[in-house]
Amino acid sequence: MPANSSLAPQLAEYVVDQLAQHVTDVVLSPGSRNSPLAYALLARRDIKVHVRIDERVAAFTALGLARVQRRHVGVVMTSGTAVANTYPAVIEAHMSHTPLAIVSADRPERLVGTGASQTIWQQGIFGRYAETQQVTQIGDAVSFDTDQVHINVAFDTPLVPSALPEPVGAPRRVGPGRLRPSESRGAADTGPAGSVDHGVVDVDLTKNTLVIAGDEAWEVPGLEHVPTIAEPTAPTPFQQVHPLAARFFTQDEVAISHDGGDFAASTKPEQVIVVGHPTLHRDVMALLADSTIEVIGITRTGTVTGHPDRVGSRVNVTGQPTDSWLKICDAAGDVGAQTVRDALEDSEFGFTGLHAAAAVCDTLAVGDTLVLGSSNPVRDASLVGMPFDGVSTYSARGAAGIDGTLSQAIGVALATQALHPDEIRAPRTVALVGDLTFLHDVGALLIGPDQPAPGNLTIVVANDNGGGIFESLEVGAPEVRGNFEQAFGTPHDADIESIAAGYGVAYRRAETLGELTEALLDGVDKPAPVTVIEAVTTRATRRALSERLKK
Repeated sequence: MPANSSLAPQLAEYVVDQLAQHVTDVVLSPGSRNSPLAYALLARRDIKVHVRIDERVAAFTALGLARVQRRHVGVVMTSGTAVANTYPAVIEAHMSHTPLAIVSADRPERLVGTGASQTIWQQGIFGRYAETQQVTQIGDAVSFDTDQVHINVAFDTPLVPSALPEPVGAPRRVGPGRLRPSESRGAADTGPAGSVDHGVVDVDLTKNTLVIAGDEAWEVPGLEHVPTIAEPTAPTPFQQVHPLAARFFTQDEVAISHDGGDFAASTKPEQVIVVGHPTLHRDVMALLADSTIEVIGITRTGTVTGHPDRVGSRVNVTGQPTDSWLKICDAAGDVGAQTVRDALEDSEFGFTGLHAAAAVCDTLAVGDTLVLGSSNPVRDASLVGMPFDGVSTYSARGAAGIDGTLSQAIGVALATQALHPDEIRAPRTVALVGDLTFLHDVGALLIGPDQPAPGNLTIVVANDNGGGIFESLEVGAPEVRGNFEQAFGTPHDADIESIAAGYGVAYRRAETLGELTEALLDGVDKPAPVTVIEAVTTRATRRALSERLKK
C-alpha cells in the first residue's frame, strides 16, 4: 500500500467511491473534519448532493428520500455531536426497516479521550441500531449489507486537497430499489434488505377471519378478499373495513342495522391475521390481546407485532370467507364510516383536526403523495377513509415519533419528483401535520437557494395551539385536568404566517372546512414550490368528539 494511501483526500475519495455503488443521493452538512468527504462528493456527477445546515434535518431528509427510493441514502457530517444529531433518524430507520447510511468524519483514534475539540467516542455510538464500520485507511471494508449503515472515517490532517478534484462519473437516472441489478427488489419482491423468512402458515378462511394491515404491510397472496382494517400506509384492500368497526369485533354479539334491516350477529372473529406493523387504534390492538381469538402474524422482518399464536411470511389458504361474515364486516364498516361522517357534519364540534384531515383526503387525486405526521394526523386520516387507491402514503410508524416529519416530507417530495423529471409540473405531495410537529422540525424549511428543492409540496398545519392528541387520552380526563395545559396542552401562540415568511415559503390561512378545501384546490393547477396552509383548528371539543366516535 502506498505511503500516502491514508491521506485525507485520497481516503475520502475511496469512501465516496464505495458510496457511489449504492446511493444516488447524499445529504451533506458543513464542517471542517468532513471537508475531504465534501470535496469528493461534489466532484461526483453520479451522486446528487443536498446540503442542510442542521444534521438532524439532514438525516431525516435522507430518510424521506430513502422511503421512496427504497435504497440507501447517505448522510455526511463532521465529528462530535454532529453525529449524535442523526441518532433519532437512525432509530426510525431501524424500526421502519428503511435503508440509511450515516457517514461520519472522525478524529484520529489517538485524539479520542484527550479533550480534543469536537472529539467524542463515535465508534458504536448508535448501539444496536447501526453497527459502526471503522475506516482508517484505503482498503478497509465498507459494507451495505444491512439497512442501517454507519461508516466512521478517521481523518488526519491535512484535510484539504491541493486543488479541486476532477469530476468523476456520469449523471444517472434510476428508479426505486437497489442499484445493482442482481440485488434489485420490485413491488412484488420478498421484502426489504435483511428480510426474515418466517415460512408458510396454513389459514382456513371458512373461519371468520379479519386482517389487520399496518405499516410495512403488502398484498399477501391468498388474503385479497378477506375483510381488512388497513392503516393509511398499507395497501388499499379490496374488502376495506373502517377502523371504528374494531369495537364491534371485540364483542360477542352486536345488533346491527344494515340495508334497511336489523339483525343480531356474532361479530367476534375466530382468527385475526396481522400483516406488517399496526400501531394506530387501541380497539384494533385490543383484538390482538383477546385470548379467545387466534392471532396469526405475517411479517417479512424481525419485527413481530404483539404475541401471535403463529408467525409466517406467506400463507397457504383453504376455503373462502362466508357470505354471512362478509355481510357482518360490511355492515360494521359502514356504521363506522357513517359515524365519522355524521360527526364531521355536527356543528357542535367546530373545525377540528379531523375536519382538516377530511379536507386533505377529499382533495387528493390519483398520483398524489401524502405524508402524515404522527399523533393525530395519521389517525384522523385513517378515520376519514385512508388508504386510497392511487395515493402513495408515508408516515413515520417505526418509532412513531413526531421529530423530523417536515424533513421527511421534503425528502419524500424530492424523491417523488425525481422519478418524474420530464413532467411539466412536479408531482403533488401533501403533508398533514400538527402544530407541535411543525414547530419541532420547522428548520427543515431552510433550503439554500442553489439546492434541489421541492417543486410542489403543500404542508397543512392543523394548528390547535398545542397537544391535541392528549385531549382524548387519559391525561385529558376531567379528574386529572388541573395541570393539563402546562404539561400536555402546551399552548405556544406561534405565528405560523411569520414563520413561513421567514423561510420564504408561500402561506395560506383557513379557519373553516370550506376555506381549507378551497386553499387546497387553489394550488393544484399553479402550485407554489412549497406552501404552508395553516388550518386554525380547535382542540376544545376533541375529547367530546372522540367520545362521540367511540359510541
